[in-house]
Amino acid sequence: MVYFSSYIRLKRAEFDMARRLEEDRRKAHLAAGVVAYATGVALQEVLSATRGSAAAAIARQTAMYLTHVAFEMSLCRVASAFGRDPSTVAHACQRIEERRDDTAVDDWLHALERSLKRAPSALSPPAALSGGAGLVQ
Repeated sequence: MVYFSSYIRLKRAEFDMARRLEEDRRKAHLAAGVVAYATGVALQEVLSATRGSAAAAIARQTAMYLTHVAFEMSLCRVASAFGRDPSTVAHACQRIEERRDDTAVDDWLHALERSLKRAPSALSPPAALSGGAGLVQ
């Protein structure tokens, strides 16, 4: 019975970790989408596994930074959500933080951070939006 109980706890922990990683990825994609919109860089470029153009790299660094700051996620969690090494995320956050000395950059980042913090959490849509006549099918 002890082994079965341990097995259940292990499976529950694995499920919880997978659910948290999926939620972290959604938050990272939300931040990437906001940055893509704000910069005019395609979302696919922001989320690309390769460096891409300088504009895409800066947009990606900004998205990682905002994910860390707005959602209060650790650098390791941000790295997992973006499929990057934690040292890459640390470098990105340092680069963007250094740019905050410019008032215009700071104001812009603050506005993006505020919009992410105000975004609703990933909940099921209200009943009025689901079902037969709703928007969500």
